[in-house]
Amino acid sequence: MNISFTEKQQQYISTQLSSGDFQNASEVVRDALRLHELYRNKVLDELRNEIAKGWSGPASKRTVKEIISDKRKKQAS
Repeated sequence: MNISFTEKQQQYISTQLSSGDFQNASEVVRDALRLHELYRNKVLDELRNEIAKGWSGPASKRTVKEIISDKRKKQAS
């Protein structure tokens, strides 16, 4: 596997190595991937829960056009 990093990412990896917390760049990347997996799973679980709440909740009496219009008004404020 070949992975390319930006300059900023390379600097971050170097900083982590200099801190002594990691032995090599592979450890930094593995740690980052573990954290990414935890974060991604948390976000997806939260989204699934919100979708489930929406499906099981009461139906809105507003039309789609009304919902969109209200959203645009809030964004303009």
